[in-house]
Formats: sequence, structure tokens, C-alpha cells
Amino acid sequence: MLYRRHKILLALIEALGGNVKAIPLQKYLFLFTRLQSEEERIYDFVPYQYGCFSFQANQDLASLARQGYLEFGEQNSIRILQNNNYLDGLDLFEQRNLEVIKEQFGNMTQDELIHYTYVKYPFYATKSRIAKDLMSEEEMAKINAQKRHFDEPMLFTIGYEDLSLEQYIKRLILFDVRTLCDVRKNAYSQKYGFSKQTLEKACVGVGIRYVHVPQLGIESDKRRDLRSQKDYDILFDEYERTTLKENTEALMYVRSIIDADQRVALTCFEKDPRQCHRSRVAKALMQLPNIQYELKTL
Repeated sequence: MLYRRHKILLALIEALGGNVKAIPLQKYLFLFTRLQSEEERIYDFVPYQYGCFSFQANQDLASLARQGYLEFGEQNSIRILQNNNYLDGLDLFEQRNLEVIKEQFGNMTQDELIHYTYVKYPFYATKSRIAKDLMSEEEMAKINAQKRHFDEPMLFTIGYEDLSLEQYIKRLILFDVRTLCDVRKNAYSQKYGFSKQTLEKACVGVGIRYVHVPQLGIESDKRRDLRSQKDYDILFDEYERTTLKENTEALMYVRSIIDADQRVALTCFEKDPRQCHRSRVAKALMQLPNIQYELKTL
């Protein structure tokens, strides 16, 4: 099954000659989404090792390759296998926007395209490995000015329930989170991007340390049949009396991470911290003696 974003992705590759390298494709796709309203954007992006990057788009390319729509070639090239004139299947606004991308950027070299996006959108160059090789001192100063750094020690909590992986990672970057502590019992999710391996890779790619602390998690069967806030409160009261008290060493391990890295986020699934045990982990950490950090929910 092809989703709308798949059709646009295929139409973009087709419009650019049917064979595009991976790094420029991310840039073309990013520029395409800048022509859309925020509500319409088919992909979110993060600052990454070569500039703007969408994990979901990268996953979609792999999925389309498995389905036989395209293939990966040498030097990170991506080639259409089925020429179906995908552009005709899009609405007029999408067709126009793809034509704009082709006309304005289709003849740029990879370095020219990267340079353009770095100059126009410097925030997305803040994690780049290659920016210093492509940019002038003045341009690098503008990129460095976009980097987030805060001196205040801070403990954060964040749930990924209503966020894409890109929105989630970007939020961590914006608040200068340096270590993400995953307090799920089992770091697996049916939502793309939030199983342990993928989440850890995404964090490491933007310079955030990932730590899984399963000892502070709750067994999934205990979360069944939670219908009201009272049900959650009863579960978490029991959690405080049992799991937290029985795993003081794990709690103190998290405390040591906060002391060392200064800006740490506890994460689990639920958007509402009142319906997630991470709020009780945060409460226990805030009650420890000689704390030097404040608590904030992202």
C-alpha cells in the first residue's frame, strides 16, 4: 500500500531523473516540505550528521525498496524501478511544489545543495560533520549561534505518545538534553522509532547519550485495564512501595548520570506524566538529598 507521502517521495525521485543519491534526496525532500504548511508536512526533520534528516523518510525508502518500487545502488544512489508517472497522482499544489524543487535545485551539485540548506536553515546544520568544510567563518558563526547550550542542571520527563521520532529528538536538542534515560521495562514500541535500537541510534547520531534502565520499569500486564486516573494512581502508589524501594541502586545510578551530565530526560510512552511511572521516578529523584537540579516536563 502506498501512502500519500510514499507517492510524493516516488514522484520527487522520478521528477529528478529517476536516480538520486541519498544525501541530496533528504535535502530535496526537506525543501519540498518547506513549501507546505506545518499541518500538511509529510515528514519531520532533525539536525543530523549531514544536515536535515528524516528518519521516517529513510524508513520509507527501505520499505519501498522491499516492495520493489526502487533499489539502492552504488555510492548511496536510489533508483526508481517502476516508472508510473507518479506526479500525475498528486494534487495540483503538490505537483507545483515538486516542479519548483526541480527547477530551483535540480541542477545543483550535492555540495551546492548542502551549502544552500545550511545557509538558509542553519539550525539543521548544528550537528553536521561536514559544515566546517563547506562554510565560511561567517556562515559557521551563524550555525554555531543556533546551537543550544544551557548551564542550569535540569531533570526532564518526556513521553513520545503524540510525537514523531523527529519531533521527539528535536525537542531533546532544543532543551540541550545530554542523556536520555529510558525507564521502560521493555524498550520496545509498535510506534516507529521508539524501540531501543532505533531510538538509541537516533540519539547517538545527534550527540545524546542513551541509557536503558529496565529495573525502574513496570511489567506490561500491570498496565492492563487502567481506565481512570485513580487506577493509575493506585498502580503508581504500589510502584513506589515496591519497585522503587527495591531498586534503590538503579535510582542512584540515574542520580549519578544527572550529576555527571547535568541535563537528563526520563522517558516512557505516555504523553501525560500523571499516567506514566516516570513521574514517580522523577519524584523520587527530586526527594534525594543535596539535589542541584530542577524538574521540567517536556
